[in-house]
Amino acid sequence: MTNLKVHSPAPADLEGDLASLRGDCARMAPHWTAPEKRAARPVPLSLIHGVTVPATAARLLEAMPEYGN
Repeated sequence: MTNLKVHSPAPADLEGDLASLRGDCARMAPHWTAPEKRAARPVPLSLIHGVTVPATAARLLEAMPEYGN
């Protein structure tokens, strides 16, 4: 079993509020980088095949006014 030791400038506040959570996030933000943005390309219809939708999901979408009409 590996014992991972984490060194933090401030202890985690498990009972904290939103301000505490935002502070924790602000301290961690420099440790992560966002991936490079790539333009989304449309998928050719010839590559979309074999898609099945369960009947329950189809009925659920059909019952939603923005999708069913």
